[in-house]
This record gives sequence, C-alpha cells and structure tokens, in this order.
Amino acid sequence: MAYNWTYKRIGDVCTVERGGSPRPIDTFITDSNDGINWIKIGDADDSMYITKTEQKIKPEGMKKSRFVEPGDFLLSNSMSFGRPYILKIDGCIHDGWLVLRDNNGAFDKRFLYFYLSSPTTYRRFKSMAVGGVVNNLNSEMVRKVEVPIPPMNEQIEIVNILEKAQAIISARKQQLTELDNLIKARFVEMFGDLAAPDCRWRTLHLYEACESADGIKCGPFGTQLSKDEYQSAGVAVWEIPQINNGFTSLPTHYLTNEKANQLSAYSLISGDIAMSRKGNVGKCAVFPKNFPDGIIHSDVLRIRVDHDRVLPLFMMYQLHFSRAVQYQIESVSSGAIMAGINVSKLKNIIVHVPPIQIQEQFTTFAEQIDKSKVVVQRALNEAQILFDSLMQQYFS
Repeated sequence: MAYNWTYKRIGDVCTVERGGSPRPIDTFITDSNDGINWIKIGDADDSMYITKTEQKIKPEGMKKSRFVEPGDFLLSNSMSFGRPYILKIDGCIHDGWLVLRDNNGAFDKRFLYFYLSSPTTYRRFKSMAVGGVVNNLNSEMVRKVEVPIPPMNEQIEIVNILEKAQAIISARKQQLTELDNLIKARFVEMFGDLAAPDCRWRTLHLYEACESADGIKCGPFGTQLSKDEYQSAGVAVWEIPQINNGFTSLPTHYLTNEKANQLSAYSLISGDIAMSRKGNVGKCAVFPKNFPDGIIHSDVLRIRVDHDRVLPLFMMYQLHFSRAVQYQIESVSSGAIMAGINVSKLKNIIVHVPPIQIQEQFTTFAEQIDKSKVVVQRALNEAQILFDSLMQQYFS
C-alpha cells in the first residue's frame, strides 16, 4: 500500500447509484425556465467539473430519473467508461452515469477525482467491465473497487501538487491554441472562406493533388505487420500519438531494416502529411524535414502531395481549417462506435489549390509560427510526463 494508507472499498465509504431516463425522453425535453438540468456525457469536457447542460427535462421526469446535486461525483459507466467528474450543478442523470456520494466526508473531492482518473483505477475498471464492443460498469462492480483514504492534510497536499502540474499543462495547451488561431487568421485572410459559393480558387480531387496514384495510403494491417515484429530500435513506426503532438515525441515502436524494406509502400518521408484515421479522425501533421524515413501505423493515412501543385503545409492547414474539407472528412468517416476514414472516399474529397506563389507566402508565415508551436508542444510533452509520473507515484 502506497504510503501505508488505509484502503477501503468504494461501497464502504460512498453510496453508488445508477441514473435513469424517463421514456420516451423526447417528450420530457423542455425549454421552460423551470426545467431541470439533463446531464449527458456530451456535457462533460476534459475538465474536472460539469458546470452546464445543453438540455433540460420537465420536473415530472425526475420521478423516472436520478436527481444529483453539486459536489456529487459522476462516473461514466459505458462507452468512455470510468471517467469521473465533480458536479457544480444539480440535475438528473440517465443510465449512462453512476453517481457516487461521499456522505461521511472521507475525501477531498479533488483527491478522489484524481484517484479515479488514474491509469491504475482505469485498469481495474477495465478488468471488471462487461460487454462486447462497448464495455459497461455497473454499480456493484464500482462498489468493490478499493480506494486509498490518506489523512485529509495529505490528500490536500497531493491535490495541490497535481493541480499545479495540471495548470502548466492547461497553460501550454492554451498557448498552442493561440498560435493555431494566428495561423488560422492568416489562412482566412489570404484564402477566404473555402466553403463560400463564390470561392475563386481552383479545385481538385485530393488524389489529383498527389504525386502518384499511391499518394494516399493507409498503413499496413495485421497480416502485413504484427506486434510481434516490433523492435526497440531500428526504423520508426509512426502512430497517432506522434501525429497528435506534431512529431515532437519519439516513436515507441520500430522495425528491422529488412521488415521496413518489405513495407516500403507504406513509407513516411519528409513533406508527407500523416493523418489519423481513427479516434481523433482527420488530425494531421507534416513529417519534418530532418527526420529519417519511417513506416506508418495501420491507424495512420499518408498523403503525399505533388509539390509542384500543392505545398504540404498549406494542404495540412487546409485540412485543419477549411469548413468545406472538414464537412467532407466527416462524411467519409464511418463506424458505429469509433469513426474511421473510408480511404477510397477520402481520395475524392474536393480541395482548393490557389497559385503556388500564394501558397508559398502562407507557408513562410506558418513555418515561423510552427517553430514556436514545436517549442510549446515539447514543453507540453514534458509537463504531461511530469503529471503522469506524479499520478504513478501517488496511485500505483
């Protein structure tokens, strides 16, 4: 037991109850001022707290739901199961939530939040979850999970340290957002609204903007590359986490030169655009000039544009910023549980191709901002590593 803390089952220190939904729910939704907050998973974000809802239900719906109050804990019990939140509002919850109430004041609420957010707790929840494609937690499972109960002064000390680390992460993310907004403002200033009917720029199908018929390529699947073939060094396999942080973190998997040569059709070289095709669909980054060639993971798409027509950085930011392109990417994504891009349809999305001289002007500006983004992203990576190590230290 870490720090010789006392451990108890959640059910021994908290009441755990499941939400409920009045049915049919559409008949209970209301815009009336006396409506009760209808708390859905979509009302939660990345923060610790739930502070508002998009919808309300009629007061009579309370009888068939579960009323919750500020200070209560909510735990998602399906889809993104095990994700905790602290309520700052009252309202009713459906059966996709569990509510935890610390009636005896055993916890600083933030301490319990961090513990329930830890990878250790998630692994416990995952081992207990039931279901096929979608895992589910029920109240009885959650009651059995053991939680530490340090002295209150220790809880507060730990929370203060974790919140400071979290604040650094939030500040770095805000800096990245502001830098992205600078690039977006310049993009709109130079190219206008690409979704506007009177947009004057030439259009092409995405595949027509690529250097060859294989310019858009999905990574190798299981029959071509198994996890058993991963090495600790060699030719890098580039995956979604590295795309998400703009190639500022090191890969975690490598291949032998022989295997990489076999998979050369899936290479990633300088100037290629790598795009996530699952999870955070459409997120993309340009592979840096000074990196050795690598191989894309099966969850990654490679877009290799014809540099005589389209500059990679311009195309990447068009994929990010253009409402017209975003709409098309959403329409070619499929999957009931986790969206994934249909590659053959992606090839046919329409993109805009201004004169190369104008693309060059934008690229020069974006490259300068991107240098700052790289510095901030690396600082964010370091802050995240620190936070993760603290969580491991306290809750492993």
